[in-house]
Amino acid sequence: MKNKLFRFKIVWGIIFAIFILAGGYPLYRHRHYSVQLICGPGVTEIKKLSDYFPPLKDTMADTTIFVLQGKEPGGKALILANTHSNEPEGMLAVTIMIEKAVVEKGTLYLIPFFNHSGGVNTRPGEGYPLYFSIPTPWGKKTFRMGNRDASPLDQWPDPDVYIHYPEKQMLSYLDIRNTNRTWPGRKNGLPMEQVTYAAMELLRKEKVDLAIDLHGAETMFPVTNCIVAPEKSMRIATLASLTVKSMEGFENHLESSPSKFRGLSHREIGDYSDTLPFLLECPIPFLDQPTGPKTEKLLLDGKDSFLLSLAKKKKLFVPYDQSGWPIEKRVGQHLSVILEIIKQYSRKMPARAIVIKDVPRYPELVKNGVGYYFSDPTKVDPKKIVNQ
Repeated sequence: MKNKLFRFKIVWGIIFAIFILAGGYPLYRHRHYSVQLICGPGVTEIKKLSDYFPPLKDTMADTTIFVLQGKEPGGKALILANTHSNEPEGMLAVTIMIEKAVVEKGTLYLIPFFNHSGGVNTRPGEGYPLYFSIPTPWGKKTFRMGNRDASPLDQWPDPDVYIHYPEKQMLSYLDIRNTNRTWPGRKNGLPMEQVTYAAMELLRKEKVDLAIDLHGAETMFPVTNCIVAPEKSMRIATLASLTVKSMEGFENHLESSPSKFRGLSHREIGDYSDTLPFLLECPIPFLDQPTGPKTEKLLLDGKDSFLLSLAKKKKLFVPYDQSGWPIEKRVGQHLSVILEIIKQYSRKMPARAIVIKDVPRYPELVKNGVGYYFSDPTKVDPKKIVNQ
């Protein structure tokens, strides 16, 4: 009898182990999956965020910085993507800039995976896909689908209440892993506070003029399809918004950065440095709650029958019809607004001008698609490939 019971336990132990491995291996593979980024002709240097704050070195919080320096001196701009890694439009826009942008005057600092830990995290409980693929002329380019917050494997436990430094505002405990709540960072803080501290060190040491943080938001959320800016950046934001609306035909309204809500990039960068901050939001139907399954298709084409029904009842904050909000529109908007902010700043400050060429804008993305601008990694110099 004892032998039968022992064998029964062994069998069920093996079955349990198989289930654990079957569920855990895809998450392990996702965490260690490398996205291939190809350095285009404009990339002059590759750095790490840990170059500005060494304690990040060899951690999952460190990330790559692509530097594009022009032949002529001028102003400097930092562009951040994947602050929230479940908002991949910004990452795709920056990836295109890494491959295509050539800076003639000034310097660009491009960070495609700002919250790197969030990029290797996921939300299986909500049915998020682990990956998504962009069709290209040569096949498919696959990216990780990340999460809004850093992985608990890299920062844990969360406090009962997150007290923002240095303003001492009480925020949600989860916000301690949200790199758009930990600005301006803390040298001796938790890893995500150190990430934003390192970014502030970059801004201060390099004397960066503009910082543009790329995001996306639900169609049911009012702060979407917009530029968020504090008072010091609002004139340039206004000119950029009006220009893209009149010249390229898409809506992009303005939102003022709240002075009483702390930890946000568009608030703290401006308050704790001389840099002019901007945060760009594009609509992402995938993030809305009343949708169908969170599939790769929904992420890419933005089409959902539930949102269409809500649009007819005027419950959304953006135009929405049967064409949805496809990825090429969202990436295209980010690129056009980035370029327009830089252009308007350069007009205002000609001595600190930044001149960029060969970056596609909204009409080109809508016409050609996102994948049109990605190079085949099998046909480029391996030295140009950076695994992130």
